[in-house]
Amino acid sequence: MVAATRVLVLKNKTRPTDHESNTMRCLLFATFAFQLAGAFTPSGRMTHHRLRECPVIARATATKSNILILDHLNINHEKGRHDLVKAFYYDLLGGAVDPRKEENIAAGRKTLWANFGAHQIHLSEGAEAQVLDGLVTLSYESLDKVRSRLGDAPSVLTGTAFGWAEEHGKLLVTDPWGSKFLLQEQKGARDPRGTQPGLESEPTAISDLTINVPNGANLEGIGRFYEQVIGCQKMPEESKDGRLVLSTGPGQTLTFQESPDASLVIAHEEMGFFAAKDGRPGGACNNGAHLSVYVRDLALAFDTAELLGVIFVNHRFKRLANPKEEALDQCMFRVLDIIDPEAPGAGPIIRLEHEIRSATKVDGRLYKSAPFRDLESADI
Repeated sequence: MVAATRVLVLKNKTRPTDHESNTMRCLLFATFAFQLAGAFTPSGRMTHHRLRECPVIARATATKSNILILDHLNINHEKGRHDLVKAFYYDLLGGAVDPRKEENIAAGRKTLWANFGAHQIHLSEGAEAQVLDGLVTLSYESLDKVRSRLGDAPSVLTGTAFGWAEEHGKLLVTDPWGSKFLLQEQKGARDPRGTQPGLESEPTAISDLTINVPNGANLEGIGRFYEQVIGCQKMPEESKDGRLVLSTGPGQTLTFQESPDASLVIAHEEMGFFAAKDGRPGGACNNGAHLSVYVRDLALAFDTAELLGVIFVNHRFKRLANPKEEALDQCMFRVLDIIDPEAPGAGPIIRLEHEIRSATKVDGRLYKSAPFRDLESADI
């Protein structure tokens, strides 16, 4: 068990050096056959009694800071209704138009991106709009301007699900299709490490993304998954009363909130099949909402996810990002099933697609889409 010991002594370091990473991986594979003997079920997933002994899992558990940022949420808007997207996300909320999708505004079709400081909401086209089963918290230096705009909302929003209310100095706002936003005043919420391109947005950050989960869901298992696969730290003081709160970066959290209604069915996935076309292979696809996060060490996250059997290829997108070499080259991979690493045979606790991105390219340079000024700013 030499490799496992070597891994665990790194627990007090933010990130191993390249030499340490290479040495560690060599040791892992040198002892792989011995350590994983009897560790897999017939389905290919690791049994819980062996999982924690695996050095890759041990390293992921020890490193609590692989996560850098939750950079975007992707939900579908109703095809042909850019007018509603612009009225709500840009004109009312004060989100900034991302210049990389500005041409789509002129064309009146396809995906739009709304920027909120270093974070984004990607609004893809869909036959029907998606309603997030959760809550997006946006921070502002002051709510005065947005409060004034809400009092004189664009007429195009009349007859939609749009609405708003104020309570305890915060604004609860509903988008034209039913997704909910909590607007709060919070000084200094803008991420100092960088921002999305284009004009500065009025909202300074997506400070929290809350995802609803079924009543009785295994929150501890969800926490273990995020800790081991993505490197998120659980926030113990906030994690209580049916709530799990994870740190995803400076001043930003990802929250899982248990539904009080045991009869309520909660599903974040919309599974389908993508038919092969234009040289792209056919296969399973998820049209549901997804989250995107950036990590320091994509190879480590991929190795851990692969051992857990949760790598997901969404044929909806051109980049399939599997096997590992392809994922590293494309600076990302996806997972869908959120499982408890200590009980993988129990199946997914929830299904919520994550696009896990690398902040750096294979050659060590900053990835072009990462919302950081430079490697030093991101502490990479």
